[in-house]
Amino acid sequence: MQTHKILLLIFILSLSFGSFAQNSGKKYFITGQVLDANSKPVSGATVLVDNKSTNVVTDAKGNYKVKVKPDATVLSVFSIFNGLLINEEIKGRVVIDFKFEDTMSQKDAAQKANTENEEVNVGFGTVQKKDLPSNIATVDRKKNKYESYQNIYDLIRAELSNVQVVGEKIILKGAYDSNTGPYDAMILVDGVESSLSSVLPRMVKSISVLTGADASIYGLRSAHGVVLITLTKE
Repeated sequence: MQTHKILLLIFILSLSFGSFAQNSGKKYFITGQVLDANSKPVSGATVLVDNKSTNVVTDAKGNYKVKVKPDATVLSVFSIFNGLLINEEIKGRVVIDFKFEDTMSQKDAAQKANTENEEVNVGFGTVQKKDLPSNIATVDRKKNKYESYQNIYDLIRAELSNVQVVGEKIILKGAYDSNTGPYDAMILVDGVESSLSSVLPRMVKSISVLTGADASIYGLRSAHGVVLITLTKE
């Protein structure tokens, strides 16, 4: 009974500290642990505050400690090894833990197996999915109901593995620098570089993701990958 009282007191003090820190207008610390899909610690993961990289990385046990402003709203972690970025709303918390999920769901795996003969836009022509190099990922409208998504970012987040959405930026696996954080990919809509904000899910015919040599045909801007959006002609 005494132990339960002590734990309850610690919890209440933790909440009180978070509230006090925010109300006082001073920066305060948030701590936590980052785990992979197998509940093992993730070391070397970068901590971001409001989608901006910090100098804080997780230690060998997956633990971190980062100082934030009282008006900070979102805490994120990015792992180059997991190729993922996940977000958590702060909401006054001073302890926030993260856990990565598997990068490819069973739905993704089944879809890949059933669509190898479909043709894919790779920017300079079309090829069959079974002939694609490993550095090109794609998803086609034929077997997806894009209209079910609220916006283009939800569509990309759900349909493409190893692709992360941060605000209006698309980040591909490995597009990361230890000093500046993740880099966003080049976005091409019907061959023209543009924002995705005006693209509705129902307008999309297909999405292709290019990296490496296949993306290099688009110049220096494509160094961190290219997302090709082909719209329907309706």
